Amino acid sequence: MLRQHKLGEADRIITFLTAEHGLVRAVAKGVRRTRSKFGARLEPFAHVDVHFYPGRNLDVITQVHSLNAFSDLIVADYGRYTTACAVLETAERLAGEERAPAQHLHRLTVGALEALAEDRRDRQLILDAFLLRAMSSAGWMPALSVCARCASPGPHRAFHVAAGGAVCVHCRPAGAATPSVGVLDLMEALARGEWDHVLLATPSQRRQATGLTAAHLQWHLERQLRTLPLIERQAPHSLIERPASEGAARTDVPGAGVAVTETA
Repeated sequence: MLRQHKLGEADRIITFLTAEHGLVRAVAKGVRRTRSKFGARLEPFAHVDVHFYPGRNLDVITQVHSLNAFSDLIVADYGRYTTACAVLETAERLAGEERAPAQHLHRLTVGALEALAEDRRDRQLILDAFLLRAMSSAGWMPALSVCARCASPGPHRAFHVAAGGAVCVHCRPAGAATPSVGVLDLMEALARGEWDHVLLATPSQRRQATGLTAAHLQWHLERQLRTLPLIERQAPHSLIERPASEGAARTDVPGAGVAVTETA
């Protein structure tokens, strides 16, 4: 479940991320009543199996089974909660049109929530790995080992969001960032899940990788993720700013994201 809002006196409209049908909006009738038969299963960050009845405009939820209840562990910690909200906001932005299959993105989202709930690794590393893999699934993965413009093999020192990632000395545009040695390698390790390499990175390299990853994502989304400022108030995602002439990023504060689902 990615988003929900009230409908009438007792219902909710809920946006789900499903593997087979992508984004699905459906009505949960009577879910706000204390006697609702499945209201407790539609908790934030829950992984559920849900059955829909097709409607004229919106589907109707007829049955819900819990698969994994991540909610209690995630909402108990502010850092995990805000990071999980960023995961769900990203998933919704990258899912594309409603009803478009999103199996890989669904699997990545459930995996990220599970890793956060179990506190497997530093939450920022989990988020960065998810963002990079989700961008790869959407076709927006930044070039890291070759030049984004001429495809010459690296390693390259410069990174330019608008150019598509790492750039060589011949293609480097004005205003390109020059991250520390090892930062682009760290991003590639995060995307591939090479955690032994990731854990050797310095705090400075991690901060720079976080900034470049979030900046690249937001450039292609053409908007700022509203949850990122809640995770890190020093705003590492502002390391690379979109030029004012090309549109200002949104900075409004988000509402809470909620669960991910599996359809039957």
